[in-house]
Amino acid sequence: MGLVVWIDLILFIILFALFIYVFASVTITNLHKVYLVFHFAMMLWPFCQFSIKITDNPKLQLFYVKLSFMDTALLATGWLLFTILLTGKSYVLRRKVSLLLFVPPIFIAIGVIINPNGMFVLPIEGGYFQRTYGPIFWFIITTVITYAIISLYIIYLALSSSNTTRIKKQVSHVLIGVSVLSAFVLLDIFLNVVLSLSPPVIPGMTSLGILLSAIFFIIAIHRDKIFDIVTIAHQDIIDTIEQGILVLDDNETVVEINQSLLPHINLQIGDHFDIADIYLSEQSDIHFDVFLHTYREQPLERANIELFYPGINGYIKIHAAPIIVNGVMVGRIITIQDMTELRRLIDATNLQSESLQERNLELIGIQNELFQTNRKLKQMAVTDSLTGCYNRHYLTQQLEHEVMNNMKYQTPFTILLIDIDFFKSINDDYGHLVGDAVICNTVEVIKKTLRQSDILARYGGEEFIVYLPNTSQAQAKLLAERVKSAIEDNKVVIDNVTHALSITISIGLLSLNNFTIKNTNSSKIHLNDMFESVDKALYQAKKAGRNRIVSIVR
Repeated sequence: MGLVVWIDLILFIILFALFIYVFASVTITNLHKVYLVFHFAMMLWPFCQFSIKITDNPKLQLFYVKLSFMDTALLATGWLLFTILLTGKSYVLRRKVSLLLFVPPIFIAIGVIINPNGMFVLPIEGGYFQRTYGPIFWFIITTVITYAIISLYIIYLALSSSNTTRIKKQVSHVLIGVSVLSAFVLLDIFLNVVLSLSPPVIPGMTSLGILLSAIFFIIAIHRDKIFDIVTIAHQDIIDTIEQGILVLDDNETVVEINQSLLPHINLQIGDHFDIADIYLSEQSDIHFDVFLHTYREQPLERANIELFYPGINGYIKIHAAPIIVNGVMVGRIITIQDMTELRRLIDATNLQSESLQERNLELIGIQNELFQTNRKLKQMAVTDSLTGCYNRHYLTQQLEHEVMNNMKYQTPFTILLIDIDFFKSINDDYGHLVGDAVICNTVEVIKKTLRQSDILARYGGEEFIVYLPNTSQAQAKLLAERVKSAIEDNKVVIDNVTHALSITISIGLLSLNNFTIKNTNSSKIHLNDMFESVDKALYQAKKAGRNRIVSIVR
């Protein structure tokens, strides 16, 4: 029985080697991850068959028999799903259809696990190395054959379609894979189940079929690039386009639709699209009639029209263009652009042109508005919206430049990291509005204490960072003490709060006096290192009881 035992193990090892090969040799995308899970399921069958043969424990043998046949149902479902995806029929996988595909495997799993009255499998001579099968086994086989037939039918439809050229190679490999697997499974059933009374049993047939089908699929992955990252990413790209995009096949069936179009037109992938439904007016329009005639009678020509669309209570521009592959039209791309705002601007421009003087005045007004808007945007880009002080992004940009200059000219400077003590308790006791008021009040006190050359920025939450240029450690300590004392002496008066709040702060101080590294290309590295150091100093201040200053010199 030596060869019988080792055949399934050898096939399992080959499948495992292919698994490692795919994992190591391709850029892992989501579709590759799905395939690797599927490939792992393929590995289970030969592993279980090998495990059945090397144990004499009937319970373990039964466990591996059950696991292998539940895996068979999963493989059949997986092949069908991959067939649907690779042939471009993913639009059929709506929720109800997807759930329906998994109903038979679920029932199979339940029946296999329970094995009521041996309706799935019964042992021969007390063990499951040799066994007899019941109705549940034949239900499994029927399900596998049915899914294989459906897969072959879908492949037939894909190969018969006019867009076969785009997907012919990968569909052909799927066809070979499904055919090989189906043939070996049926041969295994016929020789080792139907004719089981005529020994010897031929080992590893289904395992060999699984291996061969996996090889065909891996060939398709590498040679035909069925998981091309461009194909994977294109949906994300078109979803970012503001124009509505509708892709139809040669039967006017929706095969793709982007997010910009969905709010305006109630369509789903798989629906039939009629271009005439866009024009909802009962009155005839000569321009739309010309567009419709070109669309229907001259499909290879581009057609476009602008019309009023009640769905958005505005104007849209429709552009229809054929998709041509190897000289054959395989579908259309229809783009729909909302022209309402553009038309409004055009009408406004026409009104402004009535008077040159009025137009000039309005342009001056618009220019002033743009100037003010740009000024506000620049201000918003560098300031914190709550406190009005600089934000972390601005400070980081400034420090990247300042650090390099300070290192170049050996100029000492200091960084303070300030944290409001027990700020979470303030939010919990009085609410976030009071917390925001405390933050703003604290910022005002800090601003009054700092020098004109110092830069204050909100680091995040209740933390603030201060850059003190040309400041030694001794000078920085004096300034930090003044800030701490000013905050401690300040009483925060809040509406609807019966008593004034007393606030304290903890400060981490980092002073840089000695510069040994002069690499002008590593400002971000130095900056991150400084932030980590001053953050540790702040942590020590908080750990030591808060309302104190911990300084570090470098």
